[in-house]
Amino acid sequence: MKKVAILMGSDSDLPVVEKGIAVLKEYGVPFEVHVYSAHRTPVEAAEFVSGACERGFGVLIAAAGMAAHLAGAVAANTTLPVIGIPVSSKNTGGMDALLATVQMPSGIPVATVAIDGAANAALLAVEILALSEPTLADKLVSARAAGREKVLMKNRAVEEKYNV
Repeated sequence: MKKVAILMGSDSDLPVVEKGIAVLKEYGVPFEVHVYSAHRTPVEAAEFVSGACERGFGVLIAAAGMAAHLAGAVAANTTLPVIGIPVSSKNTGGMDALLATVQMPSGIPVATVAIDGAANAALLAVEILALSEPTLADKLVSARAAGREKVLMKNRAVEEKYNV
């Protein structure tokens, strides 16, 4: 199975990223986590990313706040799918990171999830890997069915309480 790389611009992003790590663990997807800054370690980030495919990675996730150029810098150095996680900040609540992550030039795409949306970033990575991993596809189908049943159980409880 291909691995997922989770890159973050700073270790202060780790509390957000840990939600994605938990999802990858739940699905049994191998991963690595690294701190690379688009601004402070651009050479190291580019070196890691440019060799990621040869080292068995299938998807790259990049989390960054404020200027949030990491996902774009990652995407510029690979043709692997890149998923950006804009990380919230005190100053703007993450809107700056969202715009910096999602507004990529034509030809260098970054799939972008919600602000602090690491769990969805990991699920999107799992969905991408599931295209060639039937066991992951089966796990995703089961998870969706469990989620559906959970909502339907809540619906029944609400209906019983309020609908006469």
